Amino acid sequence: MPPVPSTIPTRRKRTGAPRQNNTRHILNAAEKVFAAHGLSGTRMNDIAEASNLPKANIHYYFRTKEDLYRATLKQLLDDWLGDASKWLSADRSPQEGLRGFIEAKMEFSRKRPEASRLFAHELLSGGRYVHDFLVDTLRKHVEQRTRVFKAWHEAGLMAKTDPVHFLFCLWAMTQAYADVQVQMAAVLGKPHLTGRDYATGTQTIMQMVSSLLPPSPPETAE
Repeated sequence: MPPVPSTIPTRRKRTGAPRQNNTRHILNAAEKVFAAHGLSGTRMNDIAEASNLPKANIHYYFRTKEDLYRATLKQLLDDWLGDASKWLSADRSPQEGLRGFIEAKMEFSRKRPEASRLFAHELLSGGRYVHDFLVDTLRKHVEQRTRVFKAWHEAGLMAKTDPVHFLFCLWAMTQAYADVQVQMAAVLGKPHLTGRDYATGTQTIMQMVSSLLPPSPPETAE
């Protein structure tokens, strides 16, 4: 008689999606709360209230507040690196790749400003919870993007520039629209930045970045 198939994989398949959705829901709520109050100023009860879930549910997925904080930072960093890997690729032209990356980072700053501010706060606090990520995962990621920039340069598609510091500048320009948006809005005389402000910022950054790219050929009349 052939062995009876185990039901465990089926159960995992059925429960995997709800668990993933619940985890993402909790992390999204934690992102806002940690950004507002920091690690020391946040209680698990605060996360439970923000996610509209019982505190026991939060502890089911995350044993301690520090575990939840690390997971929140990891989600943010995974999302950031995913955008960079998607757009800053040698398979794309510099014009397409840089515009796609800048637009994605600006959209991130517009929709999830708390995430960027949370990361900035963690760095200003010494970066204890992201240190391993910075010296390992992020460093390898930057090395990969460096190879892309060098490939574009060698193909004559991009002027020579320090690739690491160029990436630093891209981070700074796009994340500023999250980290110091209150300052920007005040200077513009608005209560908050609008979609048009982010679009204008994107276009302005692209104008500066385009100085490294060869001019587009003039359009020919048909």
